[in-house]
Amino acid sequence: MYVYDRYDHQILSQRVEQFRGQTTRFLDGSLAEEAFLPLRLQNGLYVQRLAPMLRVNVPYGMINSRQLRRVAQLSREYDKGYVHISTRQNIQFNWPELADVPDILASLAEVEMHATQSSGNCIRNTTSDQFAGVAPDEVIDPRPYCEIIRQWSTLHPEFAFLPRKFKIAVNASEQDRAASQVHDVGLEVYTNDAGETGFRVRVGGGLGRTPIIGSVIKEFLPEQHLLSYLDAILRVYNLNGRRDNKYKARIKILVKAIGPDNFANQVEQEWLHLKDGYTQLTAEEIARAKSFFTEPDYQSFSADTINAQNQAMAEKEIAFGKWLSRNTRNNKNPGYTAVVLSLKPTGVAPGDITERQLDIIADLADEYSFGEARTTHDQNIVLADVPSERLFELWQKLKAAGFATANIGTLTDMIVCPGGDFCSLANAKSLPIADQIQRQFDNLDYLYDLGDLDLNISGCMNACGHHHIGNIGILGVDKKGEEFYQVQLGGNSGTDTSLGKVLGPSFNADEVSGVIQKIIDIFVEQRIDGENFIHTYRRIGIKPFKERVYAKAN
Repeated sequence: MYVYDRYDHQILSQRVEQFRGQTTRFLDGSLAEEAFLPLRLQNGLYVQRLAPMLRVNVPYGMINSRQLRRVAQLSREYDKGYVHISTRQNIQFNWPELADVPDILASLAEVEMHATQSSGNCIRNTTSDQFAGVAPDEVIDPRPYCEIIRQWSTLHPEFAFLPRKFKIAVNASEQDRAASQVHDVGLEVYTNDAGETGFRVRVGGGLGRTPIIGSVIKEFLPEQHLLSYLDAILRVYNLNGRRDNKYKARIKILVKAIGPDNFANQVEQEWLHLKDGYTQLTAEEIARAKSFFTEPDYQSFSADTINAQNQAMAEKEIAFGKWLSRNTRNNKNPGYTAVVLSLKPTGVAPGDITERQLDIIADLADEYSFGEARTTHDQNIVLADVPSERLFELWQKLKAAGFATANIGTLTDMIVCPGGDFCSLANAKSLPIADQIQRQFDNLDYLYDLGDLDLNISGCMNACGHHHIGNIGILGVDKKGEEFYQVQLGGNSGTDTSLGKVLGPSFNADEVSGVIQKIIDIFVEQRIDGENFIHTYRRIGIKPFKERVYAKAN
């Protein structure tokens, strides 16, 4: 992973001290709240329903054991002993005191972490595939390009106050695990017929009040032009994006209003002035970025022998076999396996992790995965490079620490925003609904029979829980001061991204798990052997689900 040089450290240290001064002035009354607002946002600080929330960047999900231990320490000292993993792969402290935030940021800076631009109307944390670098279906490792984008976008003076927030995702695998098609910019790395590396560029995707799948505006962008083309996109958006209405200020609204072809033409015209300028990436600069993402010191193993041993153990230890099937992924390096640590056991808020568990993950990363871990888009943790011969040993330790719930990819491996329990923007609580569904569907064998199924929950139209792209999506809505929940079906992230359709009128909180059960019952009755939920839905449509859910009792 990327290691900071002296310039990085100097810039970050100066940034922290600058914010310390701003916070002091705000607390003593010499800096007005409206002036402090954009300053705190660009340092990752929100004021939530009950306390400030500090969002810390985890660039493209990469975090090392030293950083994990520091987050654990800060959670103990300044928070309530747990943190939350967000869908942008970031880490959130939910209960810091405002006066303590500069000290938290200074401590994070010591381990090369920061909260700069994790909020505000600027370019946010760039995300990618949690299996980047080890995925068998990967064309090329996307992380060097993510790091190049991070360095270009951080404190970029021209794009510090955009019309609205701006999110970039980079995917380089056949299966899009970064949800790149619903980002402001989605970059798909691939190699063309001439053997050149470049990007398929999508623009104007996003969720929220107006969910839209991004449009391809450039089929192949050579890698050396990455930054100049992004500059051109941002300039067109910065000039033409709406600033009079924050609900219509995202780039997706601009692209929709003028059309993708027109937007692409404007970008091309702007790019003519930029493409051969100082932002053109040299071969040396690309090589420099790649030098931070070299392979660790892999050992040679007899993969076939080890796999046979693990399968034999799985037959003896049924629980290990279930975990092996659901919570591990192939690593392109023979003899190694990527392991997903589930943060979704029943009774725990999805994505939450305690300070003690953070320390345990740090120890496990050191012992089993070259000192590194990854946060994921779906609010779990990955150890990417575990020797396959040690999987049973690791599983036993994960089980003791509460990370071995074998539900990855199932209905209870849900994406859930913090909702009304924390967020001042939320219309309804998300976490109690998640708990209700977890308890309704607590039989793992039943979940395995259902197969892969994405269920996402958002507490408001901002869609932090990505309900639009869940196979089943749940949205909290407010009706005259009461909390209700709208259900959507047919959403999907990945290569064949689709947006869900509203099932019908919303439900009160007590009804939600029963409604989900009826939806699942229809799926079980209608599916063809081997079909997952999304395939059955696309084949039969929404009507059978609507009829069952809203049928009047006799």
